[in-house]
Amino acid sequence: MLFLAAVLTVTLTRVEGPVCKLRGRREYPLFAKDGDIILGGIFLFHGLMAEKQSFQTMPNPAQCKGLNLKEFQYAQTMVFAIEEINNRTDILPNVALGYKLFDGCGSIHMVIKAAMALMNGQDEEVSLDTSCTKPSTVAIIGVSESPQSIGVATTIRSFNIPLVSHFATCACLSNKKEFPTFSRTIPSDYYQSRALAQLVKHFGWTWVGAIRSDNDYGNFGMATFVQAAEQEGICIEYSETIYRTNPRENFLRVVDIIKASTSKVIVAFAYFMDMEMLTKELLIQRVAGLQWIGTEAWISASTLATSESYQILGGAVGFAISNAVIPGLREFLLNVRPSANKPGGTNLCTGSEQLENVNNDYTDVLELRITNNVYKAVYSVAHSIQNIIKCQSAQERILNITCVLQHLKTVNFTTKNGEKVYFDENGDPSARYELINWHHNGDGTIKFVTVGFYDASLPQEQQFVMNNNSIVWAGNKTKVPKSVCSESCPVGTRKAAQKGRPICCFDCIPCAEGEISNVTDSFDCIVCPLTYKTNELRDQCILKETEFLLFSELMGSLLVAFSLLGTCITVAIAITFFYFRDTPIVKANNSELSFLLLFSLTLCFLCSLTFIGQPSELSCMLRHTAFGIAFVLCISCVLGKTIVVLMAFKATFPGTNVMKWFGPSQQRLSVCSFTLIQVLICSLWLIISPPFPNKNMKSYKDKIILECHVGSALAFYSVLGYIGFLSFICFILAFLARKLPDKFNEAKYITFSMLIFCAVWITFIPAYISSPGKYTVAVEIFAILASSFSLLFCIFIPKCYILLLKPEKNTKRHLMGKVRTNQ
Repeated sequence: MLFLAAVLTVTLTRVEGPVCKLRGRREYPLFAKDGDIILGGIFLFHGLMAEKQSFQTMPNPAQCKGLNLKEFQYAQTMVFAIEEINNRTDILPNVALGYKLFDGCGSIHMVIKAAMALMNGQDEEVSLDTSCTKPSTVAIIGVSESPQSIGVATTIRSFNIPLVSHFATCACLSNKKEFPTFSRTIPSDYYQSRALAQLVKHFGWTWVGAIRSDNDYGNFGMATFVQAAEQEGICIEYSETIYRTNPRENFLRVVDIIKASTSKVIVAFAYFMDMEMLTKELLIQRVAGLQWIGTEAWISASTLATSESYQILGGAVGFAISNAVIPGLREFLLNVRPSANKPGGTNLCTGSEQLENVNNDYTDVLELRITNNVYKAVYSVAHSIQNIIKCQSAQERILNITCVLQHLKTVNFTTKNGEKVYFDENGDPSARYELINWHHNGDGTIKFVTVGFYDASLPQEQQFVMNNNSIVWAGNKTKVPKSVCSESCPVGTRKAAQKGRPICCFDCIPCAEGEISNVTDSFDCIVCPLTYKTNELRDQCILKETEFLLFSELMGSLLVAFSLLGTCITVAIAITFFYFRDTPIVKANNSELSFLLLFSLTLCFLCSLTFIGQPSELSCMLRHTAFGIAFVLCISCVLGKTIVVLMAFKATFPGTNVMKWFGPSQQRLSVCSFTLIQVLICSLWLIISPPFPNKNMKSYKDKIILECHVGSALAFYSVLGYIGFLSFICFILAFLARKLPDKFNEAKYITFSMLIFCAVWITFIPAYISSPGKYTVAVEIFAILASSFSLLFCIFIPKCYILLLKPEKNTKRHLMGKVRTNQ
């Protein structure tokens, strides 16, 4: 370390050339060599010593401190590349490149001062009246940090001097309107920020913390990351700034925020020096076990990767510039020697020291990620100069600086490692990164293991390649850590945002009936089509079951059996009446109306069968019209028999001849008239809006009811209303005739039958409305059968009883006999 410090305190070579006058103390390059063409270099060999300033006194001049060995390696790599080019014959033959290397000391005003010295060729103090000739330097290599690069690029913009940076990644530097002379051999953070967002999304982390350096690099980079993260559905729990010169209180506040947070993953967009300060505080307070995601500015920094910091940053994952091998560089670095003459001081070294056994950031050639960018930057400038010389005549050797800038934009060459070097329209190279992971070796050192790659030049689906199996996570764990505000919502649920919290914090609400979500973390539930329902998990729409009354099911079979039973009994009674058609009891009860009534009852029993089975257009029209007409025919016959009873009683009075007004012809006409009215209603119904098969998907959410829609509700209620009207009239007349003094008064049985008939249909209405699905049809069939059986049994069974079991009562004398009535 002492030897290397001595090297930096010695000026190896002085350069003669035209200069411009600058006021103030003189600036000398730390390293310099004369040549036909001079390349400038600005590196941050030292850090800036922060001092407390007061408003009462003038601020002290900036003081440099420490020694950044990696920056020293970058500077020596630039010298190595220039020497290598000078020794080649295929590029810049007969042209000797020289160089001037300055120390920026980590200060923006220091790097600007160095840039002005490079432009003006300032080697000594001269008068202010001295005019400038041409700039001494055709291009500048550097600076390592974005804020300093912005300062230099702004300063040299008017002079058209190219600035090629090896480590300034701020996306803001891609703005050619503000920085037209800036180029770089390291990718822009525009790509790295998006790659970080894809990395976080890849591992399912939706709840992360964010730490950034409080400068252009950190602020611009984190802003781009936050924007990309929001597009990926990632939420930032907190976003805090750090900077190496901040007071300790600032770092303590950030550590407290990290300790109080619930996120287990932290994305750090910071320089390694800022991370060193934060890591020290985290180590003091033992804040370990968090998964760190890093950028190229610190993830591959060997200075930061120590056994102590591994306790905090162990298992860190992040993007780094691809590593490379530079043949001959190690030997060049080890052969560096200080000058034997150090002006103004005692000799610190003898000049014969050896570096073969020294292991530090300067001698480390295993990690040449950024160092290779310096190497490529020098060769980029060399190739642009080569292109200019090819276009010049043999006699012309005056180099136009503007041409260097123009030709630098079109540079395209391949390095010894097979890496293509070129710049896009923004002066940026192709964005390629290695995804590295911090591993702990058995000897206590930290190893950067490549676990993936990112190449923005490839198609979207091929840009990101990763090997998850080789990753060691925080705490030396092999399982991917989890960092979410809320657990993932399973299928069958949807996200419901928590009021006042980010979108990553949510509750999982089950999908409603008829809705599904078939992906995790769904924001909305999908409504199933009307013919589909949801399964138990609410993640699939399955076809609804169709429901209608089947002949094969128990209920349908029983109703069919009762329907056929009623039909058979009716036919049997008709046969019995036909057999005893000449007996007094059959003749006395108007045998013609009786046979017509039995026929209508047969139709009533059989029409119930049309209600069973899958509805069709024919069955729907038939079932309602057949039912309406059959029942009106039935009630008309009963009404006719009731009127006959009343007329027969009136005919017993002396001088009365009412039967001539309601004889057989009138009876037939009345039945036909009553029935014809219902036929007309049904005909209009079928013409205007007939019943039709319908899929009822409103009554039930989990099944489809196949039913017959009535079509015209007015026609349907007219049919039922007409049946109810005739039934009511028949009941009233029968009730009035129930106590007539006949031995065998049929009005009493008609009254009882109509009472049952009306009771059945009155109770049918609420039962019909409240019955679900196919049971609605079953209730309707039951009402038809019950009312039909009531008429059949009440009117005809007493007569069959006499015909078959009490034939002695089947005489005219017995039927004409009078019985006593209650007074």
